Amino acid sequence: MNWREMLFTPRGFLMTGGVVLLVLGLLGFVILNGSPQQSLLGSFFWLDNSENFAHVALGVVALAALYVPGLNSALEPYYKWIVVLVGVIALFFGVYGFLVASAATPNTFGLTNLELGDNLLHLVVAAWAFLAAFWAPKSMMMGR
Repeated sequence: MNWREMLFTPRGFLMTGGVVLLVLGLLGFVILNGSPQQSLLGSFFWLDNSENFAHVALGVVALAALYVPGLNSALEPYYKWIVVLVGVIALFFGVYGFLVASAATPNTFGLTNLELGDNLLHLVVAAWAFLAAFWAPKSMMMGR
């Protein structure tokens, strides 16, 4: 698999994104967790436990969709639309995070906090998901 397939196909997005989410969630429990004062990246980007659990769960689900026998063959025809759904959700949280930026923490449904780093990351993930779903040449599309 070349770099374009790893990044800009539905299968590649689920694989690369799944690993990134899993690692981000696990790192979140260790070095990006707690409060802005405790995080390595300060108030720009910090993760609370709600975000960490969500990232780990989403990463495991993405990787399971690719690698669990039976589940992968059942979901493969829907990879493109799963990636589109991830893009829509990331876009929602990217925009929503800016709308609630001035609210008291936790500013997202009373469960977690979204700050500038989260919002920008969610917008990047949304763009990446849409590119992976719609930009890949037909010859590279796995799970259209």
